[in-house]
Amino acid sequence: MVDFNKITDFFERLNIPENMLNRGQLVLNEFLKPIKILFEQRSVPIEPWTDEQIEFLLQTLSNMDTDKDNSAARVGEREARIASKLHLRTSAGFCHGVGRSGFLTAAQPKAPGASIMYELSNYLARNILRNTGLPNIKDAIVVPVCTGMSLSLALGALKQDQSEDNLNYKRTVLVPQIDHKSLLKSIDFMGFKAKIVPGQIFGDAVRIPVEEIKNNLDDDCFAIISLTSFFPPREHDNIKEISKFAQENNLVHIVINAYGVQSPEWMKLIRSGIDAGRVDAIIQSTDKNFLTPVGGAVIASPSKENIIKISQGYAGRASATPVVNFLISMLSIGINGYQKLIEEQQKNRKILETKLSEIAEILNERILDIYNPVAVALSLKNMKEEKLYALGGALYNLRVTGPRVYNPKENAFGTCCSNYPTPYIVMNAAIGATEKDIVSAVERFEKAYNQIVQ
Repeated sequence: MVDFNKITDFFERLNIPENMLNRGQLVLNEFLKPIKILFEQRSVPIEPWTDEQIEFLLQTLSNMDTDKDNSAARVGEREARIASKLHLRTSAGFCHGVGRSGFLTAAQPKAPGASIMYELSNYLARNILRNTGLPNIKDAIVVPVCTGMSLSLALGALKQDQSEDNLNYKRTVLVPQIDHKSLLKSIDFMGFKAKIVPGQIFGDAVRIPVEEIKNNLDDDCFAIISLTSFFPPREHDNIKEISKFAQENNLVHIVINAYGVQSPEWMKLIRSGIDAGRVDAIIQSTDKNFLTPVGGAVIASPSKENIIKISQGYAGRASATPVVNFLISMLSIGINGYQKLIEEQQKNRKILETKLSEIAEILNERILDIYNPVAVALSLKNMKEEKLYALGGALYNLRVTGPRVYNPKENAFGTCCSNYPTPYIVMNAAIGATEKDIVSAVERFEKAYNQIVQ
């Protein structure tokens, strides 16, 4: 067994001067030091790792899995057999995946390396959320499914007992109106019913008053959803009061924090909700918050028992790739790097509003008065109805991705209410976007607007 911290011991009798060997050992120790700290502390590094350090870690751990054992006699139906070495690269070598059938976070006999990798990733998930505003969570796991499927997983795991002795179990989920198909599908997918509490217009903003939520409670309700991050004009829910309501009425309460980790303001809402009442799970996307490829989420909870239930609710083994992607991001960014990304996001949000305000004045439009730490909405009341649809296409042709154009006479879905009167466009200054992205998008919006109205 080679001890890399004493690798020079093997070369003491060679014709290499001792001072050179010591110098080499020093460099190697510096390379390995972050890995040692990760194993000891199991927290997101303060400073980012290099790609070479991350690759070394992943290759070391993946080489512990049994599919790398050339002397093994593999006769099972699931042995991580692969058709191409490209599979090794796309999975970072973790072809066995993570978990066991019926228990997502269980150690897997054929994948000790992947089991370590997943355990580390979950520690880092909890650590990054505690560092970004949720010190009162007890546990977190990375799941290899999107936000909507994560909601299905959480609802299914936290539902009441459905044994033969309890045939009249409740099926209804209270939903402050969220016009997002994936979340509504996730409830239907589990065989539950969504009871939607309609949004109401307050000035420019759409909100769901807590009193209206309370008035919609019935005997069949077992859970309630609340929301932090969403597209204007929908504002965040009153998480604190909904948490109290959930506790008073024994309702499972799940917070959809889809891209809210990047916002200290939204995270503060969740923290106060946990302190004031009942929060069972908080779900956030890995790609929207942690700059990973699409396909993963982090589920957190102030209850370790809830995380165990959710992990046991997952059917089958799981792909390791979304977990690896999260781990790579955390090691690549580090605590200081993530804080810098948040600061850049806040700066870019101000730039976006300033730039759109300048355009609004020229176009005789206005910035809609809606609280949102990530997005800005601009009215389009002076644009003819038939031109609104063309605006989205023009922006796409000008290589601007992500803006949303709303026509009140075309489709109300997305506004979270039934009668929003003002046409608008929404742009986001989300984490990872650059100042160049923001400035360029606004300039091209003005160009597209002028092309269409002429």
